[in-house]
Amino acid sequence: MSRVHVRGACPSLPEPMETGDGLLVRFLPIAPMTLDAFIGLCEAACAHGNGTMEVSARGSLQVRGLTPLSAPRFAAAIAALDIDISEGVPVLADPLPDDPSALIDANGLAAQLRQAIAEAGLTLAPKVSVVVDGGGRLDLDALTADIRLCALPTAEGPRFELALAGDAASAVPVAIVAAGDAVDEVLTRLKAIAARGAEARARDVLQSPSGRRDPRTDSQRSARAHPIGCHPLKSGAFARGLGLAFGHAEADALIELSLIAKAEGALWARPVPGRALLFGTLGEANAEATRQAAERLGFVTEASDPRRRIVACPGAPSCAQGLIAARALAAEIARHVSFPGDGTRARVALHVSGCAKGCAHPKPAPLTIVGTEKGCGIVRDGTAQGRPTEHVDPADLVARLDRIVAETREAVHA
Repeated sequence: MSRVHVRGACPSLPEPMETGDGLLVRFLPIAPMTLDAFIGLCEAACAHGNGTMEVSARGSLQVRGLTPLSAPRFAAAIAALDIDISEGVPVLADPLPDDPSALIDANGLAAQLRQAIAEAGLTLAPKVSVVVDGGGRLDLDALTADIRLCALPTAEGPRFELALAGDAASAVPVAIVAAGDAVDEVLTRLKAIAARGAEARARDVLQSPSGRRDPRTDSQRSARAHPIGCHPLKSGAFARGLGLAFGHAEADALIELSLIAKAEGALWARPVPGRALLFGTLGEANAEATRQAAERLGFVTEASDPRRRIVACPGAPSCAQGLIAARALAAEIARHVSFPGDGTRARVALHVSGCAKGCAHPKPAPLTIVGTEKGCGIVRDGTAQGRPTEHVDPADLVARLDRIVAETREAVHA
């Protein structure tokens, strides 16, 4: 049976959320799942939902198009699969299992943290989360969390930098702690947050920072890999990372890809932060064959793929709040507009949001397209909640963006 620790956060398996295309559920697998289990999950998404599956920026799985009758059946189908799911306080750890470059076993520590947090019985805001970055090949830098542990080398051996309230760049460092003390240190901070009330977050307990970020953390961060690619494992085999275009795919395509990966020798699949999937374990040639199959099926197989520069929510008609077909527009933009800069680290150049909520990308982007009653609002260097400088018809959006990008290039050259 799947192990589910319910906290009442919404949307979840027990509490789906209403959207424009039915009910949506979200759940966080906290370990690799067998390929048979992943295929069973995809089959359940087809049988009980509309067959659309998503991997979020934080590595959660979402299934769309459920109904009040089918949602409990989907939850029961998932419970019958051997998938380790957490719906307690999210503790996100290294996505790559058996990573030979990791400084500390982040997943082992994360398991201890989940148990300790559950036993503490704390009342915390639904979005409170913890990140444990073991310093391995794949980073968790983009994830915002209330508490962050990031491994770094020291003369005394690996230690964790503990930081609060932010992503890798914005979180405030408060201490350097030994791995053996990390659970107690995190619990101390979570108890302090809980003491501030049921809606409190880490920013509510922040005082002045205790010190500057260790420069070794920044140098380590810059050298790490993108999840889309081929990643060595301790066994000498590889994991292959593949992206979902704009974070979504049809379950039938995922089943076909999984069957190909299984035929190549893969044993497991895992959704990971950055709207991607890892498949392992594979020989190098088998990993390449899996990549080629994924490319034929329309998945993102290279970190430099232009679709990685664009973040898009489902938009209309999938979302009841959507005023524009965000993902369809994003796909058209990716085909015709070339954004400047290096896309290998998936730096966001454009955010396409169906409405002003900006769910897919709350942070500012160089360009944001937001659905409004007047059409596509264009916000520069802001979020979907910013004031558009102009509005264009969706049919004219690609041409207008192409001109904006050209004007930007000219200004940079000048």
